Amino acid sequence: MAEDKEQDNDFFFKDVIKKTKTGVTFPKELREALFDEAEEIFFKLIVPIEKNKIILEFLSETEAKNLSEKIQLSKPKPLEKAPAKAKEKTTPDKIAPNWSEYFIYDFKNREKVQPILESAFYKFAETPVNLDDAMGRIKYALVSFLTATKTENAKLYFSIIKLLIDVIERFNQPNLIDWIFEKIVPNMESKFLYEQALLELLEISLKIKRYEKAELFIFYVLRNIDDYPQSELYNIFNSFKQLVKKVRHVERTDKIDLLLKEKLMEYGEGVNDNDYKIQIVEFLEDLNYIELAYGLAKAIQKGLPADSVKVDEIRKIVKRLYTAPITEDKIN
Repeated sequence: MAEDKEQDNDFFFKDVIKKTKTGVTFPKELREALFDEAEEIFFKLIVPIEKNKIILEFLSETEAKNLSEKIQLSKPKPLEKAPAKAKEKTTPDKIAPNWSEYFIYDFKNREKVQPILESAFYKFAETPVNLDDAMGRIKYALVSFLTATKTENAKLYFSIIKLLIDVIERFNQPNLIDWIFEKIVPNMESKFLYEQALLELLEISLKIKRYEKAELFIFYVLRNIDDYPQSELYNIFNSFKQLVKKVRHVERTDKIDLLLKEKLMEYGEGVNDNDYKIQIVEFLEDLNYIELAYGLAKAIQKGLPADSVKVDEIRKIVKRLYTAPITEDKIN
């Protein structure tokens, strides 16, 4: 006990302090007793191997500088790390699913289907692609979320078709065209969505120059149009409008042009309503079938009574078509 008291008398200051989240702080009374705020204070910090104490020794500025240089020279050089390989930048629009394009028509199980389609999409994006894994997820989505409602099922099918067509274009999977046509399209029990699916297949086939496929799909689209009763001319002409949008700005084969010309002229000459006849003229013009458009417009013009409200409209169309560049003589 006497020895402990003697050791305590050897200390200028003694206290118990606690480490905080920000570190260890000198007590205020010690700072005031030892440090002048106007001066820079340097210490030599030592931690023995036992790690049971921290020793601080006062140093002058010169001593601190010399010791610092000596310590730096004695430290082993850090191992050089191999330079990290620069990651190839991929923008989100290149690798992310485009959900707004896929889910045009909402359906009951969309929230359940979307994560499965997302996982399938990224499987298609892998290099090399694990096609069996990706298609397994697609097949699961096709069969696991069907309902008793045919329209709901058709919307599900159409969303999956839209995703797969995006995959075809972005990840070079043209064989999916046949798979969609054979495995999904026949199950669509909505006349409208069945036709929309065919139009999507037609468009992608033309984009990637699979013309033999495009010729097949346009045949099916035109057959679907013919299946409408004549009482549904609005639906017929809306289908023609969608079809023309898909093919007007892409390269077409002679067979596709022949099929389009024959079918458009069949309806242009077969309907009695002049509004619908004029729509056919405009479709022909959009597809650059100027001779046929001009001939049909002239026929409409000749058949109009002088007091018809359509006289001025058809006269402007005839004049526009007459001055349009063509490769053959117009019909007089």
